[in-house]
Order: sequence, then structure tokens, then C-alpha cells
Amino acid sequence: MNRLDRLLARLAEPGLVLRLAALVVCAMELVSAGAALFGARTEPYDGLVSNIWRQLGGDANDRGLLLICVALLLAFVALMWRLASRGASVVAVNRRLGWLLLVDLLAYGVTPGLPFLVTALAAVLLPARMALGFGAAQVLLNTGIYAGPEANAWLDQFGLLSSMLALHGLAFGLGRMAAAEAEKRRWLQAVLAEQLSGEQLLAEQMRYSERMQIARELHDLMGHHLTALNLQLQLGGALLARADAGGAGQALARAEGVAAQLLADVREAVSQQRSSQRIDLSAALQALAEGIASTRIELALDDAARDLGPRTAHALLRCVQEGVTNSVRHAGARRVRVELQGAGNHVTVSIDDDGCGAPGRLANGAEGYGNGLSGMAERMAELGGQMRVTRTSPGFRIELRCPRWV
Repeated sequence: MNRLDRLLARLAEPGLVLRLAALVVCAMELVSAGAALFGARTEPYDGLVSNIWRQLGGDANDRGLLLICVALLLAFVALMWRLASRGASVVAVNRRLGWLLLVDLLAYGVTPGLPFLVTALAAVLLPARMALGFGAAQVLLNTGIYAGPEANAWLDQFGLLSSMLALHGLAFGLGRMAAAEAEKRRWLQAVLAEQLSGEQLLAEQMRYSERMQIARELHDLMGHHLTALNLQLQLGGALLARADAGGAGQALARAEGVAAQLLADVREAVSQQRSSQRIDLSAALQALAEGIASTRIELALDDAARDLGPRTAHALLRCVQEGVTNSVRHAGARRVRVELQGAGNHVTVSIDDDGCGAPGRLANGAEGYGNGLSGMAERMAELGGQMRVTRTSPGFRIELRCPRWV
């Protein structure tokens, strides 16, 4: 995946879109506030803070009120940025709802025109039903604030309610659609990365099988024939020695030496070929990392990654695929680091992410493992190795250790 594809995937994330929208709104308001401070006539703020200010005897165009509203606006943008950047899986749902209510209060404090951004953010961060209820409450609250005591005509109130339904309904629908598309994209990227890395390992294993087949052919065919030639030459030398013990014996001795040396060279080549049959796992892991754009996959591989046994390479790739895709799909991680180090006859792999983790889920050790983690532990056990979960919060960390050449 090239840089342009990564940039487009990044721009399509709902969190980034909401952050950009908040920045645009903030920039517009700051320009308007700056113009008002320099004497230009602008629309006064009409939020809750402005209403309280007027009830206390102040004027809607006072500079003090303007500065208070700008401060609230900056706090609103800062919290919007924080919530949109951290995503839906960092904290529990009730804490997300609490932060959203605080952001909503800041929005109403400045102007009732801002809460539609909070509705869109709620559609991204909250479960569907809770987000729908949040949006409905926003519609009712906005209608109540805008209607006021002056709006006595039921037709005006109905029109206002319809407008709020359209505005917040659009914000809710766009937020849910963006969140669903982002989740699908993360799943598809993880699945595609698994497939690409698996294809890389399959190609490496096919090359390994071909080299093994060539080595067997060399040994079975050339070695056999050269051994037979050596025996025949020995026999010919013994027969010819009866007639010409000097010249024939020297010739046969030279032929025997050449044949013996050729046989030794073939055996040495076969031995070297067999000793070099190692799997290079680095290409498959690189394909896995490059196939996921929504999460930054960091690889730290030493030379052991290019010198593994076929069973070890296959088991480690499957375990890394499982760990990385779990971090992307379920933990909502923004960064996953995969380290592979060789230590003598063993290899150690760690998978560390900054996602939501699983505090309490694995308190009982292996009994708390899901199917994915259990499968990883079984793969390591089959090779005589082990899998350990070394951290469950913050983030999640898995360590794998197994023999290097299996």
C-alpha cells in the first residue's frame, strides 16, 4: 500500500473528519470574535451563557461575554479533538457518555448550533441504540431552546422540530455510516494482510520444498551412479593389474581418485543444500504490516527472522497474524509493535499494542483465553514452546517462545 492510499485511508477515518470539522468551526468563530473585538458588528452568541449573562443585566455584545464564549469554544474543540482521536474502544461506554455530555454542555453554552457535531461524535463513539437516544434528546433540547416563549404558533414549532430532526438525523446517519465503514475497512485490511502474508510464507515453503527435492535427486541419482562407477573402476584396476601392474594400475588409481573426489563433492553439496533449508519469515511479516493502513504496525526483526525452520515459521506467522488482527479488530489499537529475536536455538516474538486491553478478562490465566489466544498457545505447545500474556492493561502484550529450527 503506497503513501497516497494510506493518506486516503487516514482521511476517511471518522475521528479525523470530526476533528477537522471542529477545527473549521473554531477557526470561523475565532475570526468572528477577533472582528468583534476590533469593533466590527457580528452576530452575538445565543447560547446558555449568553442567556444567563443577559438575565444578570449584561449586554449580548459585551466583550467579557465574548471572551467567555471563546474560552468555552476552545475547551469544546479540545475535548472534541481528544475524544475523536482516542476512538470508541479506549474507555468504557459510560465514561464515553459522560465526556460527550460535558462536550455537549460546552456546545450549548456557546451556541445551540454546535451540538450537531456532538451528535455525529456520539454516533461514532456510542453503541447504535444509545447513540440514537442521544440524538433524539439533542433534537428535543434544541427545539426547546430555540422555540422559547415567543414561538407560540404550532406551525413554527413543527417546522423547527422538523429542521432539528433533519440536522441531527443527518449528523447521526453520517456518524454511524462513517463508523461502520471504518470498522469494515479495518476488518478487510486485516483479512487482506493475513492473506498476503500467508502467500509470502507459502511461496517460501514452496522454494524450500523444491530445494529439498533437488537435494534428494542429487543424492539418490548422481550419488548412486558415482558409487557404482567407483566400484567398477576398482574392479577394472584389479583386472588390468594382472597384465600391466605399472601403467594400468596408475591409470585406474587416477580414475578412482577422480571418481572418489566427485562423489565427495556431490555429498558435500547435498549437505550444504540441506543445511541451508531455512525459511525467511521477514517478507511475510512485512506484507502483513503493509497491508493494514488503519493501524501502524512496527516491525523489529533481527537476523533470526530469515533463518527459521518451516514449522516454526508457519506457527509464528499464524500467531502474529492472530495477535495483530485482534489488536486491529477488537482492541482498536493505533499502534502494534512486533519484535522477533533469536537466542541460540530458540526464537522469541512479542506482540505489543496500545489498544483498550482486557483488564480482568485474563485474571484466571489460561482459563480466560478466547479461541484465538488458545490457538496460539496450542501452536507453541506443539513446537515445545510457550505463549504468555505479559500485560492486559494498558494495551495488550503477548510473548511467544519456541525452538528456532523445527
